Amino acid sequence: MPAPAGGWTTGTIIELDHPTDRLVRLRLHVDDRVDHLAGQHYVVRLRAPDGYTAQRSYSVASDPDDPLLELMVECLPGGEVSGFLHDAAEVGDVLELRGPIGGWFVWEGDVTAVCVAGGSGVVPVVAMTRVVRRLGLQDRLRVVVVARTWEDLPYAAELQRYGAFIALTRENLGDRVAAPPYPDELATHVGGAERAYVCGSVGFASYATRLLEDTGVDPDVIRVEQFGETG
Repeated sequence: MPAPAGGWTTGTIIELDHPTDRLVRLRLHVDDRVDHLAGQHYVVRLRAPDGYTAQRSYSVASDPDDPLLELMVECLPGGEVSGFLHDAAEVGDVLELRGPIGGWFVWEGDVTAVCVAGGSGVVPVVAMTRVVRRLGLQDRLRVVVVARTWEDLPYAAELQRYGAFIALTRENLGDRVAAPPYPDELATHVGGAERAYVCGSVGFASYATRLLEDTGVDPDVIRVEQFGETG
């Protein structure tokens, strides 16, 4: 089916919390909401009294069946939108939103897939795992995530409960010594995968794509979503 897409609307912040010093989780009631697919994103637009606007795209973390739209935003240095959402936004605030957007980086449970995500790039993957749990398709989605530390990894505990392979590069996790994932570690998760998803920074996306190809994944089945250091 074609990916749903929505125009500009508004969303009211119903819940807001800060899982870590750098992250803010927003749950919004969206007016005239169009159901999204796991992997899509929304644009958040801020408007100043003088008419100046700033906007940024953020991946959706929530299951499409969730009555609220969930976004997890990393506050980046100098980020106009992420800084406001992290430091100033409050429950009850109304935000301008456009979405859902994107038809390439989506997963509907139709194929067996592997996801490799880094840092805040795990957010759309979380949406996919939530769909998996609801539909009972755990055998169809394998997840590998990479972060510097446990605190730097959004949804760390939820991903661990899902069964994701977690590679921390700056601290040990259990018996695993701090290091990026090794090809043989990744190989155990890619067997039989018909599609691969990569999400993270530009540098991470390039690294993860090479790693998948080194483990035998056909480049033609790799779908990449990358983002720069803006916010």
